[in-house]
Amino acid sequence: MSQKRRPKKNSSTRIRKSELVRNIINIFNENPEKTFDYKQISSVLNIKAESQRIFVNQLMYELLDEDFLVEISRGKFKVNSRGGYITGTINREGVKTYLLPDDGGEPVFIPERKTNHALLNDKVKVFLYARRKGQMPEGEVVEITHRAKDTFVGLLEVSDNFAFLISDNKVLTNDIFIPKSKLKGAKNGQKVVVKLLQWEPNMKNPVGEVIDVLGDKGDNTTEMHAILAEFGLPYKYPENVEATAAKIDAGITPEEISKRVDMRKVPTFTIDPRDAKDFDDALSLRKLENGLWEVGVHIADVTHYVRPGSVIEQEARQRATSVYLVDRTIPMLPEHLSNGICSLRPNEEKLTYSVIFQMNDNAEVKHYEIAKTVICSDRRFTYEEAQQVIETGEGDFKEEILALDKLAKILRAKRFTDGAIAFDRVEVRFEIDEKGKPLSVYFKEQKDANKLIEEFMLLANKTTATHIGKPGRGKKAKTFVYRIHDVPNPDKLQNFSVFIKKFGYDLKTSGRNTAVSSAINHLLDEVQGKKEQNLVETLAIRSMAKAAYSTDNIGHYGLAFDFYTHFTSPIRRYPDMMVHRLLERYLSGGRSANQNEYEELCQHSSDMEQLAANAERASIKYKQVEFMADQIGQTFDGVISGVTEWGIYVELTANKCEGMIPIRDLDDDYYTFDEKNYCLVGRRYHRKYQLGDELTVRVAKANLDKKQLDFALV
Repeated sequence: MSQKRRPKKNSSTRIRKSELVRNIINIFNENPEKTFDYKQISSVLNIKAESQRIFVNQLMYELLDEDFLVEISRGKFKVNSRGGYITGTINREGVKTYLLPDDGGEPVFIPERKTNHALLNDKVKVFLYARRKGQMPEGEVVEITHRAKDTFVGLLEVSDNFAFLISDNKVLTNDIFIPKSKLKGAKNGQKVVVKLLQWEPNMKNPVGEVIDVLGDKGDNTTEMHAILAEFGLPYKYPENVEATAAKIDAGITPEEISKRVDMRKVPTFTIDPRDAKDFDDALSLRKLENGLWEVGVHIADVTHYVRPGSVIEQEARQRATSVYLVDRTIPMLPEHLSNGICSLRPNEEKLTYSVIFQMNDNAEVKHYEIAKTVICSDRRFTYEEAQQVIETGEGDFKEEILALDKLAKILRAKRFTDGAIAFDRVEVRFEIDEKGKPLSVYFKEQKDANKLIEEFMLLANKTTATHIGKPGRGKKAKTFVYRIHDVPNPDKLQNFSVFIKKFGYDLKTSGRNTAVSSAINHLLDEVQGKKEQNLVETLAIRSMAKAAYSTDNIGHYGLAFDFYTHFTSPIRRYPDMMVHRLLERYLSGGRSANQNEYEELCQHSSDMEQLAANAERASIKYKQVEFMADQIGQTFDGVISGVTEWGIYVELTANKCEGMIPIRDLDDDYYTFDEKNYCLVGRRYHRKYQLGDELTVRVAKANLDKKQLDFALV
């Protein structure tokens, strides 16, 4: 019996020792200038038993051996000299907080009570504690130098004398106290935006003020604006910017036309989504006397109207992108420009910036010209209408559309031969009523009409990037904005390869880039129509690097282009505006632009693009939860799409809505998370829940505030 009891005794001793060591360390860290002997430490810790006091003395000598303490005189100790101050960014992993140092050094652990209310991504100054041998560095936040986020969205709770914001944001777990004088007319139960005013270290709750009232909870516009505000994205236009835009005239005068290539009489049309209003691009086609095809890729000449330094320019630069939520577009430019003057609407003369190609029947470019032009679109096609022409061979501009489709297919085939990767993901879309309520789910797939437009936009982007980035022998490339995509991370690709073996797939992960990309394409073809298709495609994308904007060109791996940029959507992307300006500058003989200045703008544009993508995903998630709220109790087939230590995510096969089965509901066993193999495993019965497994689930809960669906196993 005594042998069985011993481990328990050792276990409790270890816990007691670790707690005691932590308390001793805290005393020394909080009093770096003071010296202590074991009696003083014991008194502070209220330890009176002589045997325990001797144990404290023993632990202090152990900390001396670890270089945490120095012995000033016999039995008198002081904390070893600290590492001083360090600056960095707050990061969180689970419930633990770390500092990522600005100098790129190893992370510093910050105990929860020493964060000084610093939140995720805040820039801070940290005081480093003395470091114990073999332990990671530790410190405390002494100053928050920059809040990553100082506005929060949530539900307002108003009482007689004060109010609180119950925040939607997972970063902020404390409610924000709002004095009655700072409510800005907001009422109980409304969704509001609150700005943080004060949060001293000794205050449990931050103090804030209402800066905008979004509206009543559950109202569709309120909820969409709340999503935008949550990501720090704008949901309305400043009046002065709208007013300035309204004064802009199209200005298509004989004088302006004389400076441009006049293409108004060439057959020209746009092909866009059926709900689009901002037509960035148009295509023209005609057969030349030399037997070549002249293909014009015409892009709205936005920078002709948006001048550097103007309030419209400043607003566009800050926004950097249009944001596309489930039921609305929040344009980068005011609607007078984005849907009016700059939009290439049919039967209206428009100023454009064009890449004009001369191509043979094999889609080989024999000549190209980048020029300011004027066009007049003859027809606005939806993708569905253009697809109908391709499939039936009948309809408006059938000769032009069929010829362009044939050229596009040759360009596409060549791209894949060169090593491009075919990520044609199925997109979830909703049929929505006039109040924003989702009525049904449908899937948007890429068809030939979409691919036709894609190929000529890719060609124009590639050509402009190559024109500036590859100036010829003996010439140095000038500063330019590139769209870059790095090669996959070898470790991620290897892990992906190991995982898909469970489904019977093999993936080559080494060798030339074209060999690897070809293997990925083969895999994506193989999974078409299989239950694991969406899962494999999602994991394949996660194994890839993210595309971004940069002045430092490394090529675009996913497209297999050495030079690539974004030139074709200046109505909705600020980098395209930068590209237009740089092209105009260089084609007129201008000097190279300041690289540092443009690199900062590239970084900002990449960041805003990511925020916009996150907001779009959040709006889709909200609509999925809203759609499924009417189907509580119903059962669906699904596939495990994610595995975490807190539960398993299941994507429904019928509508691709995703929900979670909390691990607490898996009560037939104690489950552990196997991160490497993407699964939960029961300790007792060894039942396994693995990524890609098929399950039947029941819809248990739909929480719109958290944008969360809860499923139960059937």
